[in-house]
Amino acid sequence: MIRRFIYLLVSIWVFSSCTQQDVPFLRKMEPVNFSQVTITDQFWKPRLETHAATTLGVCIEQCEHATHRVRNFAIAAGVIPGKFEGLVYDDSDLYKMIEGVAYSLKNQDNPTLEAKIDTIIDYISKAQMEDGYLMTYYLLGNIDERWTDMDKHEMYCCGHLIEAAIAYDDATGKSKLLDVAIRFANHLIDTFGPDKKIWVPGHQEVELALVKLYYKTHDSRYLDFSKWLLAQRGHGLGTWNSPEYHQDLLPVKEQRKISGHAVRAMYLYSGLTDLAVEYDDGELAKVARADVAAATNDKEYMVALDSLWHDVVDRNMYLTGGIGSSKENEGFTEDYDLPNDKAYCETCASVGMVFWNNRMNLLSGDAKYADVLERSMYNGALAGISLSGDKFFYVNPLETDGTHHRKVWYRTACCPSQISRFLPSIGNYLYAKSDKNIWVNLYIGSTAHINYQGDSVEIKQVTNYPWEGKIRFEIKTEKPFKAGLKFRIPGWCKQYTLAYNGQREHTKVELGYATLEHNWRDGDVVELCMDMEVELVEADPRVKANVGKRAVQRGPLVYCLEQIDNPAITKAIITSDMAFTTTRNDGLGVVEIIGTSVDETLKFIPYYIWDNRDPGKMKVWIDYKK
Repeated sequence: MIRRFIYLLVSIWVFSSCTQQDVPFLRKMEPVNFSQVTITDQFWKPRLETHAATTLGVCIEQCEHATHRVRNFAIAAGVIPGKFEGLVYDDSDLYKMIEGVAYSLKNQDNPTLEAKIDTIIDYISKAQMEDGYLMTYYLLGNIDERWTDMDKHEMYCCGHLIEAAIAYDDATGKSKLLDVAIRFANHLIDTFGPDKKIWVPGHQEVELALVKLYYKTHDSRYLDFSKWLLAQRGHGLGTWNSPEYHQDLLPVKEQRKISGHAVRAMYLYSGLTDLAVEYDDGELAKVARADVAAATNDKEYMVALDSLWHDVVDRNMYLTGGIGSSKENEGFTEDYDLPNDKAYCETCASVGMVFWNNRMNLLSGDAKYADVLERSMYNGALAGISLSGDKFFYVNPLETDGTHHRKVWYRTACCPSQISRFLPSIGNYLYAKSDKNIWVNLYIGSTAHINYQGDSVEIKQVTNYPWEGKIRFEIKTEKPFKAGLKFRIPGWCKQYTLAYNGQREHTKVELGYATLEHNWRDGDVVELCMDMEVELVEADPRVKANVGKRAVQRGPLVYCLEQIDNPAITKAIITSDMAFTTTRNDGLGVVEIIGTSVDETLKFIPYYIWDNRDPGKMKVWIDYKK
């Protein structure tokens, strides 16, 4: 096994690196919806089955019985007596649970589950006020105090309602919840805006949700209102003591560095990315870092939009794709401040990184964004849920003393409900298409039915990824079609081969993609083989926490040591003469990495599965000796 040392900025391998001085023009792609992709592999399919059989049940149980989330709506609907219990933003968790159910129903019918959700939707509908307002905290409290505190998450809850409603309508064809969401959105437009009430949402989310509602309804009022909300930030209008925490220190068009609460930042910049392209707004593009350039084709804007992404990825992202180094502000501190044991790395923030980088990739055609998406997805996000599907992480440190463990639920339960809606929608991130190309962004065993130039094209992926770097693509089509198939060559891959119907093809990589252009016919086969070696990572020397340490990764996966496998974990050392081999652990269903030297043997497991066995210490970054 060849060992390589990679000198990176903390967390990234050399993504398809375009510098800020050499930024390409953008090309817009259209995503292929997850409903057109059936996951079949042995990595993700079992997780999706566990999600449907267990995770959703846990979320429903917690929302319906263990907490007051469902009962608050039933009380507000007049179905049962009682008073509000819980936290001000608890409505949002119920909405995210419904969204997760919707995606799951799209993947697999479940009439019993659908009927349960329909009953909950009835409560939600009956609880809504005549003017469209809907939030149980105020409905069951002092309704006169609604819209008096910008940090009470009213618009945040509305945003998650909108996303859940769209997903449920798409999955079932039932529009009742969508009607509720539209009435709430219309209430916002009637209440706020130019010459009306000023508002700066304390927790961003509604901005991107309104763009989704615009796509769903084609009503431009939602797009305009989202843009208006974003324009209110940074003018001293927010009613809080820490504008930086709320990304409210500067107008969005002037922001250049990520700051404050990590999840709020991801939602904000996802929304900006959506809006910039719709409005052809170069100023927004400077901030959103991804979109407008798609419409303006302006290189100056591209340079500006790339700066925020580089600020996050180069200086403020963990090796796992997690972000947020501080518990105190649930977000960012200063550049290169990346402690391992105190890392916050909220699960929601890793999922947010997937959302944002997916948008960046779709609007740029640059694989570096998909590289970060994949890193966050397989490590920071997936670690947030147990193999059994019934326990969760809120915080995802890179080192523990044995006291950090998964929980069935949290008082603030944004992360369990977030991962519940994320997992069944992963099919969203595999494919995209443009006028002349079909883009392959993730390697997951699956069958996709893609409407390309008016015809249906089936692409079947057969692979054991992420354990192996071999992927076979089988094309089925009723008639030949001409297109470029663009295959992402991940930044971790140093050597690869592409074969078309058994004949090797020599391609060059542009913006991280290798392209095969053919008149594709039924039965055509493409084979992609990527070397997947064990690699040692050295952090940027400005990361004080990792000086004199190394981390292990293979393919898209970051690895760690657990005490159950390494009793002397506190004294573990990676040496320069250590040899690395891989072996299959059928019990865990993973590929382990064994590091062997004269004096030591270390067993590394994928980071995402830690704390699934006996409790103990864990480390990602290990002391290194030459």
